[in-house]
Amino acid sequence: MSLTAAPKSHISKPLTFFIDGEWQTPSSSATIDVIDSNSEACFATVAEAQAADIERAVSAARQAFDQGPWPRMCPEERADYLNKIADAWLTRGEAVADTWTMESGVLRSMSAHSAKGLAEVFRFYADLAKNFPWQEDHPAPEGQSAMLVREAVGVVAAIIPWNAPHSLMAYKVAPALLAGCTVIIKASPEAPGAPYLFAEICEEIGLPKGVINVLTADREVSELLVRSPGVDKVSFTGSTVAGRKIASICGERVARFTLELGGKSPAVILDDYDLGKAADMFARITPMMTGQVCASLTRVIVSEQRHDDLVDALADSFGKIVVGNPFDPASQMGPLAISRQRDRVESFIQQGQQEGARLAVGGGRPKHLDRGFYIEPTVFANVNNNSTIAREEIFGPVISVISAKSEEHAIELANDSIYGLNSSVFTNDVERAYAVGRRLRAGTVGHNGFKVNFNIGFGGFKQSGIGREGGVEGLHPYLESKTMIFEGTPSAKKL
Repeated sequence: MSLTAAPKSHISKPLTFFIDGEWQTPSSSATIDVIDSNSEACFATVAEAQAADIERAVSAARQAFDQGPWPRMCPEERADYLNKIADAWLTRGEAVADTWTMESGVLRSMSAHSAKGLAEVFRFYADLAKNFPWQEDHPAPEGQSAMLVREAVGVVAAIIPWNAPHSLMAYKVAPALLAGCTVIIKASPEAPGAPYLFAEICEEIGLPKGVINVLTADREVSELLVRSPGVDKVSFTGSTVAGRKIASICGERVARFTLELGGKSPAVILDDYDLGKAADMFARITPMMTGQVCASLTRVIVSEQRHDDLVDALADSFGKIVVGNPFDPASQMGPLAISRQRDRVESFIQQGQQEGARLAVGGGRPKHLDRGFYIEPTVFANVNNNSTIAREEIFGPVISVISAKSEEHAIELANDSIYGLNSSVFTNDVERAYAVGRRLRAGTVGHNGFKVNFNIGFGGFKQSGIGREGGVEGLHPYLESKTMIFEGTPSAKKL
């Protein structure tokens, strides 16, 4: 898409829902406008689900799980469909990339690789079909045999956020499908594009009806999905506030749930690490997705004697970041996804100053951009770890530099948070990185940078979530374990 072209939707059937294997007319005429984050223009209008639409989607998924062929296929058969999905994503590279950039403000140079990444996720789980221990023999008393079998958890509600909807959808749906679950995808009102594209793929490859259902709804109607007795498991990515609500609702009816929630991730810089090198690294990673990354390293902890030098280096590096149209190859950071998110980030910046932190660089809207949801990359110095900007997830390109009296104090500061999603240790000594990393209460520890690996697993300690996504760890939440004990040994132990 050119820099001057009007934003264009890639959604072919936006005013319908994909339910029970076909595009269905919504129960009402309610719609949602999807706004381009750069131009602030509406580039798509999609149907908004109501209670009746939720009921239809749950009924279709329930019927497909209870009576349909999908859970009764062997894993290799389901893997064939996953590979077909992977192939289909590769034919939609431009659509996926353009949609993500328009919806969320992500640089087009980054979104260009998203279709390839989606294909890799589905192929990863397809490859697990043959080698995963779907059933295991276990010792039993004489004359008996015992097995542990793993079966699909049932109907899954996958609630997708707006910052990286395509990949976060894939890490929920791919393992759920391999496990034999049926799925209702609840798309974000701000970013419904990827779920709609996925629905087109499911229709194209002939996925059995009711296995995947896609609709878009706002929070109030979405809660009906979480409360529905026809839903066995909820998989949610979003804020910790919303995650608490979902967990409480699921707890009322003992529904299964996986939560990937917020973060306020620390980066501990030890005294042997070069500060200029660290500043350059933060200038590269902080603009990624305009800071709309739950795992962002937003609390930078450094020794008192090196605090000012690090702040000076960060101010210099951040001041050089080119903010602009995300479709422009020269841009290093695009806009925030939505207007209210910019309002939120600006509110935190004001609060940080009011509470005594020093604004070292940024903090305002770029003067050369008169439209779009833009904010400058921002660094705060002299931040108290008990202050609002050090405690709350800002979800924007804002980092706080916090000083520590010692290495021990730095670890205490890093762990002094309700969150525990990501972390990093900066040191030239890998042994020290391991020792400090083992003491950090976080789901991921990176060495000398922002490092996550979904092929291993991703998720958080404390209020950053429950469960893991990605890798083999990401398959287990979509399975139930069943113990079977026999008087004798079954001759045919088919899945």
